[in-house]
Amino acid sequence: MEGRSLDKALDIYSALITGKDVSRSNPDTRDLYEEYYSNSAVYDIVTKLMKKLNLNIYEYNDSIYLTAGEGNRVFGYTNDDMKRQLGLRLNKELYMVYFIMYNALLLFYQDSASYQVKEYVKLEDIMEQVNTYLSAITSDLSVYSMDELEEESFKTIALLWDELPVVTSDDKEKNRASRASKTGYVKLTFNFLAEQKLFVSVEDRYYPTDRFKAIVENYFEEYKGRIYKALGGEADA
Repeated sequence: MEGRSLDKALDIYSALITGKDVSRSNPDTRDLYEEYYSNSAVYDIVTKLMKKLNLNIYEYNDSIYLTAGEGNRVFGYTNDDMKRQLGLRLNKELYMVYFIMYNALLLFYQDSASYQVKEYVKLEDIMEQVNTYLSAITSDLSVYSMDELEEESFKTIALLWDELPVVTSDDKEKNRASRASKTGYVKLTFNFLAEQKLFVSVEDRYYPTDRFKAIVENYFEEYKGRIYKALGGEADA
């Protein structure tokens, strides 16, 4: 019995690590989900294995999802990995992408008490959200007189965003993901998120997947205070 439980646990791990959906609604992995959900021995082995490998496993809507734990250099991305993946050169460009990700998340989950998620957000909504957070920083004229700026500072991100043009709907470059415009940065960011199966993009509308919801409602709840504090809020707000 122990051998069978171990085999099933490894099957679940193998499916998750290769990007398969382990879900009650997926006929190819339904049996694995039922083993995880109803067999306590399998459940214990899977959770212990994930903990040892610094992986987080989340349950949502009759499905289980896997994501790398903080600082996991084997299964996660380093900053250099992300820059190569996104075609970026500088740290400030990468932090701009991170900042867009965070603001998109705020748009979806404005009520953290109930986790009522929007059906979708539009590209223009995200750009307006980023503008709102960064405009207060760039409105301070003293920012422009600084000789040196740390690449990871919010002032550096604000200055980068402020220098970028907005591509209009009539511009042929509107649909390009690039570092050449505000629109391009948002598209670059969401192309990556779509590759990670976190969003589905339809005509500049971004729809969150269950994988996104699973990660946000579990993982982000634990770490959101750090980012909020960095933005100037209280850590326990």
